[in-house]
Amino acid sequence: MKKRLLPWLALLWALAPARAAAGTVVEIRLNEIVHSVSADYVRQGIEHAERTNADAVLVWINTPGGLETSMREMVDAITTARVPVIVYVAPTGSRAASAGFFILLAADVAVMAPGTTTGASSPVMGPQEMPETLKKKAFSDAAAYLRSFVSKRGRHPEVAELAVTEAKSWTEQEALQAGLIDAVCESREKLFEQFNEREIKRFDGRTQKLALADARVEPWEMTQRQRLLTRIIDPNIAFLLFVFGLLGLYIEVNHPGFIVPGVAGGISMVLALYAFHLLPVNYAAVLLILLAVVFFILEAMYTSHGVLAVGGVVSMVLGALMLVESPPIPELRVRWEIALAVAIPFAVITVILLRLVLKSRRWPVASGREGLLGQVGEVRQEIGGDAPKGLVMVAGELWSAVARAKIAVGQRVRVVSIEGLLLTVEPHSGGWDKPSPAKESGQ
Repeated sequence: MKKRLLPWLALLWALAPARAAAGTVVEIRLNEIVHSVSADYVRQGIEHAERTNADAVLVWINTPGGLETSMREMVDAITTARVPVIVYVAPTGSRAASAGFFILLAADVAVMAPGTTTGASSPVMGPQEMPETLKKKAFSDAAAYLRSFVSKRGRHPEVAELAVTEAKSWTEQEALQAGLIDAVCESREKLFEQFNEREIKRFDGRTQKLALADARVEPWEMTQRQRLLTRIIDPNIAFLLFVFGLLGLYIEVNHPGFIVPGVAGGISMVLALYAFHLLPVNYAAVLLILLAVVFFILEAMYTSHGVLAVGGVVSMVLGALMLVESPPIPELRVRWEIALAVAIPFAVITVILLRLVLKSRRWPVASGREGLLGQVGEVRQEIGGDAPKGLVMVAGELWSAVARAKIAVGQRVRVVSIEGLLLTVEPHSGGWDKPSPAKESGQ
């Protein structure tokens, strides 16, 4: 029996090293701007790799840049990770610009695919020009932060600083020759093949050998919550949610009982405020948008020959363009065409709705007892004859009525006042004839 088991035990012993060599690589894809949600996504992916004892983390990156605070969160997560982190700028045509350049150089292994670029990391606070002193401080701080980890990765900090001080960019071959990256690989498989069994120096100074041969790639996807938040904190979506929220609440206030505009407006407003919490919002721009709503309301109440409406449109467009204080990246800006396409319809809808509301408040009451005032009816029982009270048919109903003069059966009368259930009428001379609700409805 033992002799029969020996060959099988030998086979298992031979296969064991092969199975051990096949490691796991957690794959993260950063294909968007750098913001708080994407930073949380990358950090959670690295933490998952640490919990599962993965051999490495592979971060695919294609980003125009983003927020500095979120970039620093990613860099800290990469430099303190217990597992090696490989950052790969791919596929062809991708870029690791601005904040993406910092993330690339913070990696244990920095790789770019053919036809990719990186660099252009000068700090920019917004579309306006920074004062010279503030500009020097921002550039000096960014350069010092870059040097703090680039030199420990064995790359050239003097060259890397040019991306900050001169906004310099590099192609993949230029970055490789300048000693900013470790390799140029056209595919993930080539990357694994080139760096398998390669010893790398970690951020804390220790060395570690990469085990990438036949590695099993485990994709790390965004959660549904993160996907939703990524869409919401798009400045264009946040602006639309804020404006639609204002419009929905405005309609509900002016037309109580519609319910749907109020519910939709409330939800949109809460989502917009949450997005504003995550974005670097300029609250002066929010005040400009609210001021635009005030101008639209005043345009409906007073005659300004369109001056207030035009002022409201200009205020809303300027507020939208100034809404997010961030680098001049299109993905982090409200596009002017969206701002204009929202402001003009919002102005028209607001002014028209409010004018209808104000006009309806000047209409005479058309329901209840007060709605009978001014209506014309017909005498069905003589008024002022043997009995002071008679009967009149008004709005399809018989009412007791009195009059100052005698009015015969069949004559038309008009209601002039109401006291309880008693009408005071007068002969109708054929002047103003307020139609009854029955006539208005076509009955």
